[in-house]
Amino acid sequence: MKAPARDHTSPTATTWERPAAWAWILLGGLTVGAFDLLFAMLWWAPLGTSPVRIPQSVAAWLIGRDNAFAGGAATALFGAAVHFYLMTAIVAIYHVASRSRPWLQQHPLRNGMLYGALCYVLIHVIAVPMFSAAPPRRFLLDWSVACLLAHMLLVGVPCALFARRWHSAGD
Repeated sequence: MKAPARDHTSPTATTWERPAAWAWILLGGLTVGAFDLLFAMLWWAPLGTSPVRIPQSVAAWLIGRDNAFAGGAATALFGAAVHFYLMTAIVAIYHVASRSRPWLQQHPLRNGMLYGALCYVLIHVIAVPMFSAAPPRRFLLDWSVACLLAHMLLVGVPCALFARRWHSAGD
């Protein structure tokens, strides 16, 4: 027996109600933050790095490497909070910028990749080396290229897709 065809114009058709902007931005921040943390954990796991070290390394930006790595779960939670705050801010910036610049909503792959690359440069090339309590000890080319690509694909593109989805629902 064949299922009846759905009438997508009927009031019973499934529609997506746009959530509040803050909730959508928070969901976006949690999503890209999880993607980025998971990427780093998977990258360093074969080298024997414990997953807890990844958010501790973020905490090290603010409290120093020795304090972060000696702090156990507390500094890992602090680092995770800082990381998710930063990722939510990144999502919010793209979301707000795309409101008055509709071209940012078009071509989310291209625009998101460019945005992700810009975020990588601002965070890892400029801010962390200049202001961090624990700047990177040495330059690792493979890690840096992988981080750039991860920011382009796992941070920037989802930012663009989240903004496009939310703004298009208001049309």
